[in-house]
Amino acid sequence: MKVISYNLQKHRAASELAALVGEHDPDILCLQECDVPALPPEIGDLVLADATQGNRLGLALFYRASTFHLQAIRTLGLKKSLHDRIAKPAHERVLGARLRDIDDGQDFIVASFHAAPLTALNSLRRHQIRAALTELATIGDGLPQLMVGDYNYPVFKESLGQAVRDHGYALSLSDDHTYTRYRVFRGHYDFATSSGFEIERITTLPQGLSDHRPILVTVKPD
Repeated sequence: MKVISYNLQKHRAASELAALVGEHDPDILCLQECDVPALPPEIGDLVLADATQGNRLGLALFYRASTFHLQAIRTLGLKKSLHDRIAKPAHERVLGARLRDIDDGQDFIVASFHAAPLTALNSLRRHQIRAALTELATIGDGLPQLMVGDYNYPVFKESLGQAVRDHGYALSLSDDHTYTRYRVFRGHYDFATSSGFEIERITTLPQGLSDHRPILVTVKPD
């Protein structure tokens, strides 16, 4: 199964989505920082499962309807940073879906995630990640789970990795940096947490109009 995650930088890179889907043929597309009313109902062979409604910086999830049946959808609000309280960019920071593979009848959970911005503490982002994983699991207890997106966690990933492992999940980074601004600030911001999936690889795709690079996550059930 192939999943693309892309932070569109306030919808700036939305014009790239059709080409991105056409070239890489993902089964699922998870978006962050999108203008929800401007999203199409379909991108290539993918259909819109749902998108957040209360966010200025929206989340969206597309899936291949010929491969999966949508069983449930859930949006989650998480503990707010000071920036969230003042600027109110994103009330809902997780959009999760329970999908059923049509061929084998197995269900799994996939989610698009956008952590609090860099002005917040790493401890708050760790709290958000643990809370998101815990709440997503309630969609289907014991199901394989994959959460991809913009984790806004450029440094001290060892601490995050240990916190995620202590929670029963794996943290997986891509093969190259995913964020560039002013040709100076670089780092791994976009990655995946998972349980019940084997992450075969995470490929960082070429830079487009966003300050984030898309990542292509290739997974299979454990």
